[in-house]
Amino acid sequence: MTELLALALTLLAYAMVSSRLSLSPITAPMVFTGVGLLAGAAGVVDLELDGEAVTLLVEVTLTLVLFTDAIRIDLRALRRDLGLPVRLLGVGLPLTILAGTAVGALLLPGLGLLEAALLAAVLAPTDAALGQAVVSDPRLPVRIRQAINVESGLNDGIALPVVTVLLAVVVAEEGARATDGWWSLALSQIGFGVGMGVVAGLAGGWLLDRRARAGAVEGVYRQLAALAVVAAAYAGAVQLGGNGFIAAFVAGLAFGHVARAHCEHVQDFSEDEGELLTVTTFLVFGAVLVGPVLDEVTWRTAAYAVCSLTVVRVLPVLVALLGSRTLVEPRLFLGWFGPRGLASILFALMVVEEVSGPAGQEVFEVACLTVLLSVVLHGLSASTWSGRLARRLDRLGRDRAEHGDAAEMPTRRRLGR
Repeated sequence: MTELLALALTLLAYAMVSSRLSLSPITAPMVFTGVGLLAGAAGVVDLELDGEAVTLLVEVTLTLVLFTDAIRIDLRALRRDLGLPVRLLGVGLPLTILAGTAVGALLLPGLGLLEAALLAAVLAPTDAALGQAVVSDPRLPVRIRQAINVESGLNDGIALPVVTVLLAVVVAEEGARATDGWWSLALSQIGFGVGMGVVAGLAGGWLLDRRARAGAVEGVYRQLAALAVVAAAYAGAVQLGGNGFIAAFVAGLAFGHVARAHCEHVQDFSEDEGELLTVTTFLVFGAVLVGPVLDEVTWRTAAYAVCSLTVVRVLPVLVALLGSRTLVEPRLFLGWFGPRGLASILFALMVVEEVSGPAGQEVFEVACLTVLLSVVLHGLSASTWSGRLARRLDRLGRDRAEHGDAAEMPTRRRLGR
């Protein structure tokens, strides 16, 4: 009950000043992480990292985030401007994982090449909600804002199979399992996850759309039906031996494809629930994870965290945007605003649950330190840099490539502000 009271009081206090804070660089993740850190130091929050409560929070939050991230990206509308998102996801994301692997192998001698690759994959997804001032600032060109928004909406689901495969390999090696066993496990995890996600998303979305058009579905049950779809996808995949998180993401893509008319209402409902789970996760992150991690910080882990937020992210983005006809500053801007947030926290918790050796703990600690730095640095810099860049691009005129046609899509608008 003490933990619940701490969460309730923090949530109530933040709500009372949320409108004023929306005009400042202070974001919800910063507040809840900070309160969690203080509560953990004071002994107010006493949760075990491997306890059932933390595990349940991780699984439910990641499932809902993956599903809602997927349904808010309209793949049909995205075809109006595939250029920047495809560059960021198809070129920037793989290069980021490769760069993170190389830096990890260089700076973290306790990690083998596989563990370094796993750490890089854990930290590859971005969370635009940590820099919400960027994706919600109407002064910035839509093309720039939506490139960040679409990238953050899709790269966690794209990175998840990579994390799944690498995690299976690391666990197999750690347990001295047969080397020919990990790939069948990884394939079944991905295959059944994708398959169940497609079936649940398409069938559930088609059925809901058909019955809703006939006037047979009552208001709130349109939203509850969508949550039933993601729950069915997750549970069905797990029952078949697949990955429930992959199923949730694919179900969101499939559902959004066949039931786009219902996505806005579903998103409004699921964002309310997801927001509560998300701020709870950041509170637990501060209380349970950050304190022990700060006690173990070395110059190597700190250097990797800084590199992960800078060169490991920025250089691949610069390479990905070669030939895009955009200016250097917008490219640097897109490179910098790749915050590490919720997905990386949850992926890191998956790693520490599965990998029992010191390598798993080091991956977990470095990932948590990187997210902590990102929460602070990206939150503080978002409003200032986005305003300055918007003014510069406005002076240069609207014939610039940055002002190209792009579809406006929903964001995780409540989390950052």
